[in-house]
Amino acid sequence: MTNTTPGTGITLVRNLAPPATNTAAAAGLLKILVAAHATGVAVELTDAEKAKTSSKLHYWVVLSDSQTTLFDANAVVRYLYRTARLSLDDYVALEQLFEWEEKTLHGLHGDQDLDAIIAAADAKTGLLSADTTTGAADAVLFGALHFALSGARPETLSKHPALQQWFARQLATAAVTAALPVYSANVVKVLVREKASLENRNVAQGVAFERDTSKAILPVDDAKNVLITSALPYVNNVPHLGNIIGSTLSADAFARYSRIRGNNTLYICGTDEYGTTTETKAIEEGVSCQELCDKYAALHKEIYDWFGLSFDYFGRTTTEKQTQIVQAIYNRVNENGYVSENTTTQLYCEQCSRYLADRYVEGTCPHCSYEDARGDQCDKCGKLLNTVELVNPRCKLDGNRPVVRNSNHMFLDLDRLQPKCEEFVNNSSNAGKWSANGLAITRSWLKEGLIPRSITRDLKWGVPVPRLGYEKKVFYVWFDACIGYPSITANYTDEWERWWKNPDNVKLYQFMGKDNVPFHTVVFPSTQIATGDNWTFLHHISTCEYLNYETGKFSKSRGVGVFGNNAQQTGVPSDVWRYYLLSNRPETSDTMFTWAGFVSCNNSVLLANIGNFCNRVIKFLDGTSKYAGVIPAADPALVAPGATSDDRRLIDDVNELLSRFIEQMDAVHIRSAINIARDISARGNLYLQESKLGNALFSDQRAQCNTVMAVAANLIYLLSAVFYPFVPDTSASICRQLNAPLRLLSDTFELDLKPGHVIGSPEYLFVRIDEAKIEQWRAEYGGNAE
Repeated sequence: MTNTTPGTGITLVRNLAPPATNTAAAAGLLKILVAAHATGVAVELTDAEKAKTSSKLHYWVVLSDSQTTLFDANAVVRYLYRTARLSLDDYVALEQLFEWEEKTLHGLHGDQDLDAIIAAADAKTGLLSADTTTGAADAVLFGALHFALSGARPETLSKHPALQQWFARQLATAAVTAALPVYSANVVKVLVREKASLENRNVAQGVAFERDTSKAILPVDDAKNVLITSALPYVNNVPHLGNIIGSTLSADAFARYSRIRGNNTLYICGTDEYGTTTETKAIEEGVSCQELCDKYAALHKEIYDWFGLSFDYFGRTTTEKQTQIVQAIYNRVNENGYVSENTTTQLYCEQCSRYLADRYVEGTCPHCSYEDARGDQCDKCGKLLNTVELVNPRCKLDGNRPVVRNSNHMFLDLDRLQPKCEEFVNNSSNAGKWSANGLAITRSWLKEGLIPRSITRDLKWGVPVPRLGYEKKVFYVWFDACIGYPSITANYTDEWERWWKNPDNVKLYQFMGKDNVPFHTVVFPSTQIATGDNWTFLHHISTCEYLNYETGKFSKSRGVGVFGNNAQQTGVPSDVWRYYLLSNRPETSDTMFTWAGFVSCNNSVLLANIGNFCNRVIKFLDGTSKYAGVIPAADPALVAPGATSDDRRLIDDVNELLSRFIEQMDAVHIRSAINIARDISARGNLYLQESKLGNALFSDQRAQCNTVMAVAANLIYLLSAVFYPFVPDTSASICRQLNAPLRLLSDTFELDLKPGHVIGSPEYLFVRIDEAKIEQWRAEYGGNAE
């Protein structure tokens, strides 16, 4: 600043656009105006010459001699108060505030650190006037704090009574009263953007979804108790995408849906660890069966955790509970006369010195001539087999042709249980509305007629058979695998029978691929019937066909297809995988995974539809020149039932779609439901187009804009529940952006985010995937064999 003799006025030269009220430039302008009026110095306003508009300053001050220009607001304040001949104490206070402002306030942001600003300023009230005058320190602090204090909630200011009282006194002073109209005319008003918190939520009561994982979930009287299982994955391999969508992911989507509908829900799964497949793989890898199971159980759990599968308990079948419950069930079935002993003809490998269980044998299927049929089932035609039925059998361990020998085994007399099993199938399939493919497979078995099935095997790795002479035999895995569901539940809670022996209060939903259907609809229910106990029987079975990969099948050995660990390695979030797989779920026929479809799903559906709608609305609400993150009130006349507005039409359309969504999910038609969820989001995008959401709507039709924002924000909140079963991380992000709790899914669309609710900050839900990735991934996962 050049030394000069003060004159009788100053000229404030306006340059560029007016500053926003939440900036330091606006605070400096208010300081100058208040100080000028407090010291009796006239202020003339003028605009800069065109030649000077290249300056980045919003304004500067020219002193009365027209030759001295001050560019710093604090320099102008010093100049003005020097004309007022400050006392030494006032001058010291002024300089202390300048220094404090520079060191403390400039590190904070008026629209982000509101509480911190007010708390910091509270410590400086000792430097301020205790009456209705405006001293130098008052002018500086009033200008610096006006934006924060004028936009603060009363409950925030009430924590600082001295500062609150001072601000109220200053608003009544002559200097401030005269300065504020000039200030308001020369700034762009923005609102205080409060940080989202629990305190500034305003959400309807009863909508929050809370899941208490601190204690075991048990059936509740007079509640809808839903027990969900997904087929226990074999522990001898890495699950591929077909395995994941076929059981665990589908079950997870339904379990999440059941929970947000307010049902008392338990989702149980675990690794199936006994049997020939484990022994075979252990020999292949040169480790013990237990070591193999430990390795793959951890690998499975890691993959399922990454996919966000929300098991209430994920267990294993190699437990003492499994042994106890399997043997107890066998004893009950045996006592009731449904077990018989027969001599079977089996294949014996003289080279290995062992009876060959089904998985140790391969050969040509006698039904369809498939050359690589397994000893228990043909993968091509699906027929169940006995090893001796194979044409040209060979030992998988050494390739030699086995010989035929006899061995005694225990059989479950399914033929005698068929009438009761058929009665169960008829009742349960009607009441539970089984999937068509699951019912067709079951009826095919029953039509052919059930025959006694061996339930023991000449193996070491399995549940021991509690019968004299069977010390070197174990239970056949297809007999004890389904018993893994109650045994895993028993490892979760000692009160497991409240779930599994409670048919009047529990509905059992089971998810699996089609090759597992007979064991869940015929064998296990027949075993339950044979015990004579009061079991919880299957209510609904949801069966998947096959998910193929590009032009063929998944094959780990040939490097074809995407396996669980590969999905994570691509860097694409798990929600994108979940959505694509569930929207492509093979519910009624085989479907195919393609990279082009995967990328298109992300870019055209998730990003362009769901992501666009949410981001557009939340960003519009977030803007400090508009709503500063606060939900406005909708016009009751526009949203009331019977109204003819676009807003009411949206609400009615969403309610119709929501009703269909709930109907489809209740029926476990997941693929249809996810398409309806997408349609609800698309209807939201159409609503924004019809409403012409933009700056003009905000400026010219504020009441209408308020309604659009209130309705659209609440539709986003509804979508967080609708999409929760499919993309839970995305739903969590939506709720975080809305500063709202995860919510229950209601029957109707309501405005549950109330006026005055403060939302959080915008986040991108999805990012675009470069289409060049299609060929890159196709080459990487396309196989290493011709």
